[in-house]
Amino acid sequence: MGLLDSLLGQVAGQMFGGGTQQPQQGGMADLGGMASVLGGLLADNGQYGGLGGLASKFEQAGLGSAMNSWIGTGQNENVSGDQLHQALGDDVVSGLASKLGMNASTLLPLLVTMLPTIIDKLTPHGKVPAQGVGSQNDLIASLDNILRG
Repeated sequence: MGLLDSLLGQVAGQMFGGGTQQPQQGGMADLGGMASVLGGLLADNGQYGGLGGLASKFEQAGLGSAMNSWIGTGQNENVSGDQLHQALGDDVVSGLASKLGMNASTLLPLLVTMLPTIIDKLTPHGKVPAQGVGSQNDLIASLDNILRG
């Protein structure tokens, strides 16, 4: 079972109280699409200027300790969907949701579950690599491998 399957199962459990009902996946069936969207968010040439830029955005939103825990080697701090929405902003959340063919209320639980794990895997030594995490094209390939896990 890949990382995405595992995360979707966790989100479904949270959304539906552990029942057997599954959320509508919409664009989520395309792992490449998810990798592409996350690549745009995390890539050095993406809208935030890479993982370091995204970390700065989280710091401004009061979530610096959470982002630092994701980058670091210890346990990842949890954030809520509302906190993540505040850090990313309406335009980014709406844009990501639209690209994936879902609404923000479906996307945010996925991101809350996925981002800490993905950022943790992109920073295995507990810090943002000096050379960054790569261009969007390089990062998409890495994310696709992580998601397929």
